[in-house]
Amino acid sequence: VQYQSNQFIDKNKDYVVPEHQDLLGDSKCSFVAGLFPPIAEESPKSSKFSSIGSRFKLQLQQLMETLSATEPHYIRCVKPNNQLKPAIFENVNILQQLRCGGVLEAIRISCAGYPTRRPFFEFVNRFGLLAPEVFDEKVACGKILEKKGIKGFQVGKTKVFLRAGQMAELDARRTEVLSNAAQIIQRRILTHIAHKQFIDTRKGSIVLQSFCRGRLAGKRFQELRRITAAIKIEKQFRKYHASKVYSKLRVSTLKMQATIRAMKAWKEFKRKKQTKAIIKMQ
Repeated sequence: VQYQSNQFIDKNKDYVVPEHQDLLGDSKCSFVAGLFPPIAEESPKSSKFSSIGSRFKLQLQQLMETLSATEPHYIRCVKPNNQLKPAIFENVNILQQLRCGGVLEAIRISCAGYPTRRPFFEFVNRFGLLAPEVFDEKVACGKILEKKGIKGFQVGKTKVFLRAGQMAELDARRTEVLSNAAQIIQRRILTHIAHKQFIDTRKGSIVLQSFCRGRLAGKRFQELRRITAAIKIEKQFRKYHASKVYSKLRVSTLKMQATIRAMKAWKEFKRKKQTKAIIKMQ
């Protein structure tokens, strides 16, 4: 395509009439209204010299400011097959497109250099737990990489430059440290929960044992009370029985003694009577 540069500047110095701008901006067609968005009010002097080229330059400057404030990501579109049908993936065709488009070469160059670049603050904020004993950001970056055996890195004035795959290795080390820390925290929490459950169980067991021992002691006391009462009753019964037997034995003894004494007295009386009779006969 060949372009003619003759009178290029003069053609782009056409002034934008504000009335036309307002008329097209108020159009009911969304496409037409989008082509002429409302702009900030300008002084009469500046609006007098406003042209299509200056408007285009202003819009281009705003676009560049927006792009500079963001982090753009580029998407490379490839055709999966020549039949233009879904669910068909031709590896050779796609590889040829990537090779011709320079994607593979760009990836190779990126891997050969330092594709990963992180500021000191961001790097230390993410991987500072790998070397928590260092406080200076720049020194901490070098200590972290040396401690984890990372080679081929470069530490600049404000950023750390890493080769391909090194960030993934650091992420794996970071995940390992976080996993170990999480396991320690889980172990401590589980230990605390188990200890608390043990204390509660022990308190419950002590209360239950106290209750059971109280019930057993109460039953034992009732049993001892019944045994004591039975012993007292038995003692009183034996006392009564012994007293009754003693009374009978005493009465029998007294009767026997009286009988024996009577017989002895009768014999003595007969002896005296015989003696007296003999004396009379003599």
